[in-house]
Amino acid sequence: RRVLAKQLTRTGLERLFVELELPLIDVLAELEYNGIKVDVERLEELSRRFGERMAELEERIFQLAGHRFNIASPKQLQEVLFEELQLPVIKKTPKSGPSTDAEVLEELAAVHPLPAEILQYRQYAKLKGTYVDALPKMVHPETGRVHASFHQAVAATGRLSSSDPNLQNIPVRTKEGREIRSAFVAAEDDWVLLSADYSQIELRVLAHFSQDERLREAFARDEDIHARVASQVFGVPLEEVTAEMRRKAKAVNFGVIYGQSPYGLAKQLRIDKQEAAEFIDAYFAQYPGISRFLEQELEQCRKKGYVNTILGRRRRIRGVRPGSGRQRNLAERTAVNTVIQGSAADLIKQAMIAIHRRLRRERSLGRMLLQIHDELIFEVPANHLDQLGELVREEMVGVEPLLVPLKVDVKAGKSWAEAAPW
Repeated sequence: RRVLAKQLTRTGLERLFVELELPLIDVLAELEYNGIKVDVERLEELSRRFGERMAELEERIFQLAGHRFNIASPKQLQEVLFEELQLPVIKKTPKSGPSTDAEVLEELAAVHPLPAEILQYRQYAKLKGTYVDALPKMVHPETGRVHASFHQAVAATGRLSSSDPNLQNIPVRTKEGREIRSAFVAAEDDWVLLSADYSQIELRVLAHFSQDERLREAFARDEDIHARVASQVFGVPLEEVTAEMRRKAKAVNFGVIYGQSPYGLAKQLRIDKQEAAEFIDAYFAQYPGISRFLEQELEQCRKKGYVNTILGRRRRIRGVRPGSGRQRNLAERTAVNTVIQGSAADLIKQAMIAIHRRLRRERSLGRMLLQIHDELIFEVPANHLDQLGELVREEMVGVEPLLVPLKVDVKAGKSWAEAAPW
C-alpha cells in the first residue's frame, strides 16, 4: 500500500485516486444494487418481430444468391459474393481471403442489392442475440431487474465500462436499436425514468483545451455548433446553411478528435478525396486554435511519453512522431482521443459523485441506475421529477469550471425510449 501511495504521489495521480476513483466505488456499488427494471414481455414481442424480419431477409438473400447457404459463414458468403456474383474484392484479410466486414458490404451495396440485405440481416441477428433474447435471462428473479457490473479499470481512457449486460453498446443510431430501449422502464406505475445527457461534451472539452475563440464563442452563444462550423467553413450566412453542409461539418467536427484523414472523410461522406482535404484545410484555417492545440499536445506527448486528462489521469503512449502534421498514426490518434474522451469521462464521474452525495444529503427519493458514456439514467416518483431534474442538471453543469458552458439535455418518460424533453 505504501509503495502504491508513493507512486501515486510521484506521478501526480494521488488526487485523482483519492477524490475521484475511490469515492466513485460507492456510487457504482449503488448502481449495481439498484439495477433497472426490464419489460420482459416487450423483449419477447421484439424477439418475435426481429425473428420474422430475419426470416423475410433470409428468403430475399437466398433469392438474390440463387440458392440457400449459411449466411453466418464468412467462407460461404465469400463464395457467393466474389466467385458466383463476381463482385469486386475491396480488401483481403491475412488468413481468410476477401473480407466481408460491414465496411466492405456497405461499399458493395452500391453495385449489387445482396450486400445491403446481408447488412440488415446481421443487424437484426446482433440485436436479437445480444440484447433481445439475452436480457430476459439476466433479470434477477427477486427484483425483476437487470443488475449490470460497472468497471473502472478496463478502458484506458478512463471511461466506465459495463458487463452482464454490456449496456454501453446498445445502439442508438438505428430505429431497431432504439426500440430495445423501450424495454427499460420505471419500476412502479407512478414512477418515471429521467435521462440526463451531456450535450456535445467532447467538442466542449476540445473548445476548452484549444481555447479557440470562434469555437468558444459559438458555445457561449448556445448556437448549433455544426451549423456554425458549416457557416464559417463554407463562407455562407448561418441561415443559409443546408442540411448537407451541416452533415459535412458534423463529420469534420468529430473527425478532428479522432484524427480522420481526407481519405477517411471522403469515404464517410462519399465525396472526392480532394474535396475532403480542402474541407479539412478550410476547417483548420477557420479554427486555428484547434490546430495549435493538437500540435502542442502531440509534441508534449512525444517528449513526456504520456498525455493527461483534465483531472490529471495519465496514459502512457509511445510512437508519436516529431512534426507529424495532420496525417496521424494510431499512437497520435490515441493521444488526442484520450485527452478529449478521457476528460469527458472525468467530468461525468465527478458529476456522479456530486449527485450521489446530494441525493443522500437531501434524502431524495430519486435513484441513479445507469451510466452510459455521457448519459445518466435515474428513476423517481413522478411527483418528485422536478426536484430531481433541477438537482441533476445543476450538478452536471457546475461540475468543473471550463472556458465554455456545459449543457445537459434532460428527458423523462415511462421508458428509456419514451423519454421526452423535460
